[in-house]
Amino acid sequence: MKRAFLLFLSLGGVALTFCAVPGKRASAPEFPPELVNWVEFPGNPIFSGTGENTWDRQIRERGWILIEDGVWRLYYTGYNDSVSSYKYLGLATSRDGIHWERYPGNPIYDRGWVEDVCVVKRNGTYYMFAEGKGDTAHMLTSPDGLHWTEQGNLDIRLTNGKPISPGPYGTPTVWIEGDTWYLFYERRDLGVWLATSRDLKTWVNVQDDPVLPLGPQACDIKQIAVDQIIRYKGRYYAYYHGFGEKPWDNWGTCLAVSRDLVHWKKFPGNPIIFDHRDSAVLVRHGGKLRLYVMHPAVRLYLPAGKTNFSSEPGRNLQRGF
Repeated sequence: MKRAFLLFLSLGGVALTFCAVPGKRASAPEFPPELVNWVEFPGNPIFSGTGENTWDRQIRERGWILIEDGVWRLYYTGYNDSVSSYKYLGLATSRDGIHWERYPGNPIYDRGWVEDVCVVKRNGTYYMFAEGKGDTAHMLTSPDGLHWTEQGNLDIRLTNGKPISPGPYGTPTVWIEGDTWYLFYERRDLGVWLATSRDLKTWVNVQDDPVLPLGPQACDIKQIAVDQIIRYKGRYYAYYHGFGEKPWDNWGTCLAVSRDLVHWKKFPGNPIIFDHRDSAVLVRHGGKLRLYVMHPAVRLYLPAGKTNFSSEPGRNLQRGF
């Protein structure tokens, strides 16, 4: 994209507009403070498992937020190992992104394993990319965001057209530009690969090495997975979660920047949020940014110094910026 642009951001298919000013891209900081400095909302967690003997006694992995006609939709994965070993898809709605009500017909999809979801709306159809059993990425579609149809596992190919090697490939994260769909996926959390498609049937790697490898930072030296791609002030940003060595021997939320979706630079102050709070999704609403981390419960973070909430900085927020 060149000059001023209009961004379609994959936040549950919501079209969010981030304006870039021609001629000023170079002056913008590589890692804007509003993307890395966050304070925790004092009412956290704002959504979690029921803690009771329901299908969603617990929730896990990445959820996704979509806003349409003033209604917030939260797609989430619920589970109860005493009832089933499967992970199912649930829906909660809200008017403010803080107070949520479960959809009475939950789970909205129980014919297969659905977790770690990414939802995109395009040309009137909702597309959901998710992990299935065995950490295998698959796609579902819906005409209304409520009734979903399984479309099968994603067919990902090497640059030479041959199928990728057998084994898990999960945490599918999609970005759309023109008629090209970009798919970020991990393999056993040991790196993040990028493949593209125009027909949503076959995906081909842009390169056969990870575009976002492990390390060298201690916070993601052991495991890594991308949660969301955004375009902001002329650059691409990836919110991702990493697992590393002490003191970062737990999942945390991190950030990386790119000019082309292939070559990435990690924020030197990673992780921006720690203490097993990961699977982040950025939402822009009413001209303000919000960061939601989804695992193991949904927590809201607000840009530091730009909130009227009387909150204290969350534990182990971004350091050294």
